[in-house]
Amino acid sequence: MEEVNEELALTTLPGVGPATKQKLNDAGIYTILDLATASPTDIAEAVDIDTSKAVELNNKARKKLVEMGKLEPDFISASDLLEKRKAIDRVSTGSRNLDDLLGGGIETWAMTEFYGEFGSGKSQICHTLCCTVQMPRGEGGLDGGAIYIDTEGTFRPERVAEIARARGLDAQEVLKRITVARAYNSAHQELIVKDMGRMIEPNGVKIVLLDSAVAHYRAEFLGRGTLAERQQRLNRFMHQLLRTAEVYNVAVVVTNQVQAAPDTFFGDPSRPTGGHVVAHTSTYRLYLRKSGRNRIARMVDSPYHPERDAVFVLNEKGVDDPTEESPRKRSSS
Repeated sequence: MEEVNEELALTTLPGVGPATKQKLNDAGIYTILDLATASPTDIAEAVDIDTSKAVELNNKARKKLVEMGKLEPDFISASDLLEKRKAIDRVSTGSRNLDDLLGGGIETWAMTEFYGEFGSGKSQICHTLCCTVQMPRGEGGLDGGAIYIDTEGTFRPERVAEIARARGLDAQEVLKRITVARAYNSAHQELIVKDMGRMIEPNGVKIVLLDSAVAHYRAEFLGRGTLAERQQRLNRFMHQLLRTAEVYNVAVVVTNQVQAAPDTFFGDPSRPTGGHVVAHTSTYRLYLRKSGRNRIARMVDSPYHPERDAVFVLNEKGVDDPTEESPRKRSSS
């Protein structure tokens, strides 16, 4: 296990002794940051205490982080918040068109969801972001590492290496800064995210990529009788991801599948899976679709971005902008 920063050690909190620390460690909670992102229910189960005492521990962790300047206080003026938001980082997707749609790129301190049918470019966006996040600041990157949580067996290091070389990066160095976790079921997926906090700061991680978020839940919880349990677990999981983005100031990107709405007679019947639970926790939500050789991204939901489209392509550089066809090529087609 990576060495814990002294000021983030659990034992710096009042009421957390060696025995409590060991119980929290056994539950994947190693630092105050982990404690702040954990739910009171998880803390109560780990330490075998009442939920009210777990809430108290959770609040102590948040208060400590506020004092350290790693979290916002409970009350802050809108003008101060605006100033703080100016310092938010953004990661380039590799496409200027897509970056413009996102207001400059994938935002840290937020969760961005891409949903669409197979072949629409979801996994390719994730592979490209593994490379662009490592580029220098000022060139669209954050000079940081990436965590890639693969739930469908779609991660390909060969593809990342190809994208890195096409973008003038050292492929081997890029691959070294990507931590991959293969989630085999929904419970394993939840465990990975709970344990992820200890990997972020020591490895300089600036982006967390989850491809895809709902696949395991969709496969394991079948029929209406299991819908309530599925949504409760999914809701808890998505909030854990969002808290991770806010506490660690990293960008979180999730991909999502689509399903056909049977009551749609006109227009596009595709709807993202996960229902309102995923919709409410995603800060930004983009719908991807194919259009010939191009891909179209539409901003479906955002606190402030307008609903509009952006065109991008997939090539050896991963996500890229389309090139203008020459007159000769157009006339011969």
